[in-house]
Amino acid sequence: MHELAITYDVLEIALRHAKQAERVSAVNLVIGQLSSMIDDSVQFYWDFISQETKAAGARLNFKRIPATLECEACGAQYGINNRYELACPTCGGVHIRIVTGEEFYVDSIEVEGLADDHADSSLGENSQRE
Repeated sequence: MHELAITYDVLEIALRHAKQAERVSAVNLVIGQLSSMIDDSVQFYWDFISQETKAAGARLNFKRIPATLECEACGAQYGINNRYELACPTCGGVHIRIVTGEEFYVDSIEVEGLADDHADSSLGENSQRE
């Protein structure tokens, strides 16, 4: 259910950055493999809460970032196939640092009807609640 609150934050970000546009046509999200966000849930809530806003009907594009871990014992970096198998494949160490995979942010929005012909706005704005 936390997807509803996060999706509402995404909508607020998109609308705030699209004030000079007629409508939002797409929102590009970056989501890490270790994030608990489920694309279908975010899309479901988006379709509901964006109704009657300038973002109604906008596409959500999801870019998934694979998880990368770093072993604190040997320094090896590696990906994971299973959230529960995190030990270093090089030395078997279990003290790890997450390098990538926890991301969740609005990367950019695409708009229509922008006065100065800037129809893409890169944001890189984190939409997770603190």
